[in-house]
Amino acid sequence: MTLENQNSQVISRRIRHIILEQSKRAHVGHIGSALSVADLIAALYANVLHVPDATTPERDRFILSKGHAALALYAALFLKGWLSEESLNTYCADESLLGVHPEHTLAGVDFSTGSLGHGLSIGAGSALAARLKQSARRVFVLVSDAECNEGSLWEAVMFAAHHKLSNLIAIVDLNGQQALGYTEQVLSLPKMAERWRAFGWDAREVDGHDTMTISETLNGLDTTSGSPHVLIARTVFGKGVSFMESRIKWHYWPMSDEEYRQALAEIGASA
Repeated sequence: MTLENQNSQVISRRIRHIILEQSKRAHVGHIGSALSVADLIAALYANVLHVPDATTPERDRFILSKGHAALALYAALFLKGWLSEESLNTYCADESLLGVHPEHTLAGVDFSTGSLGHGLSIGAGSALAARLKQSARRVFVLVSDAECNEGSLWEAVMFAAHHKLSNLIAIVDLNGQQALGYTEQVLSLPKMAERWRAFGWDAREVDGHDTMTISETLNGLDTTSGSPHVLIARTVFGKGVSFMESRIKWHYWPMSDEEYRQALAEIGASA
């Protein structure tokens, strides 16, 4: 099947259902992080990314820098038809290609990620390679706000601005929390958009759960000249499941049977 131009809100709900289903089956956490980016992933794969198939050289590149949200990406790859249900059901099993973090050996994953703070550097290199090859492909990198605590990310920000990599688009999942606490308590970074602009980036701010605005904003960017772009997407950790929203424990915690049933009911799915 294809996701292109389908209703992104419907896709968001399907992605959330897969996240819950697979995390429960594998008894693995990182649920809140994946739910946080479900709408961003839905908008990208339904309305933005130009990826006819997983091997076309001119395809856009997508890098999930916050690799622990891989279940949202796996859900999108499954809905695109690049990942079979049989393979999806091996998530976190022995010898599976579907680990907690994405690996480039899986079709549809261009770069292995999970070492936080490094994804934007990979994206900047990929964007520069596209320019040197005179390719029109774009590079999208989804980072967490906690990754903005990393110095390596800001080195990539400076590099991209210096080289005017207009074909590079960063998306910051600004959900305000990380593994061991809320970001304002761990290392506060207020006025995020202003920080990126100070380094020479074109910065836009959106509701990270408004799939239509996300799609329209990304599709309206000039990716052929000028500055690199960043979308500051304000999101809610665990979005869609009331008892997970903005709760630190759901960075790692797996669900009980009762929590699973409640979570499915809240996103409008059935067990």
